[in-house]
Amino acid sequence: MERNRTRDRDRYRDEDRDHGRGREREDDRRRDRDDRDRDFRRTGPSRRSASPRPRSVKPEGSPSRSRSRSAAAEDKAKPNFAPSGLLAAATKTVQHGDGTKTVLKYHEPPEARKPSVGWRLYVFKGKEQVDLLHIQRQSAYLIGRDRAVVDIPVEHPSCSKQHAVIQYRQVQEKNEFGDVKIAVKPFVIDLESTNGTIVNDSPIPTSRYFELMAGDVIKFGESAREYVLLSEDAT
Repeated sequence: MERNRTRDRDRYRDEDRDHGRGREREDDRRRDRDDRDRDFRRTGPSRRSASPRPRSVKPEGSPSRSRSRSAAAEDKAKPNFAPSGLLAAATKTVQHGDGTKTVLKYHEPPEARKPSVGWRLYVFKGKEQVDLLHIQRQSAYLIGRDRAVVDIPVEHPSCSKQHAVIQYRQVQEKNEFGDVKIAVKPFVIDLESTNGTIVNDSPIPTSRYFELMAGDVIKFGESAREYVLLSEDAT
């Protein structure tokens, strides 16, 4: 009986000791909270925030925008070497020995080529052949009344000073099997002449290339002269 009472007293002392330790731990937690509250009130909120920072908006005079404006200004200040109207006209101008100048109406296209085939113009007046012109030495031949600039002069007053051009051009053509072949072919272009250019008794459109073939007969203005085109292969 006495032994049981001793066990009960020991158990109560242990419970009181554990209870006292729990109370001490609670007091420690309370003191820690009080210390954090004092620190918070003294120093303010933490610098790190859970909410996202607002994006900064650049003012109108921001450095990046000012740099782009200055670059644009520099581009405007750069010299422009593209030919102006006067310069473009000067590149088409032929100056003569007497100081006069003639502006050419025609410039060759990028596809201009010298022919590898020997082309000829047989000139007839009525049934009589009056001239033979070899026209394979250059890629273009200017035809007209202005002897100072043309390659093939025509005398008839109905013809313009710069009447037409025979131009050799590199073109692509397909055969009957669909194979593509590159060839240099003759064309004639009327330079908006007063009385036009005629091929095989039919007027051709102005300012457009018209393909010529061996045996074609060309006339300029109202001149009676006929220019028959033939090549070495056809003769």
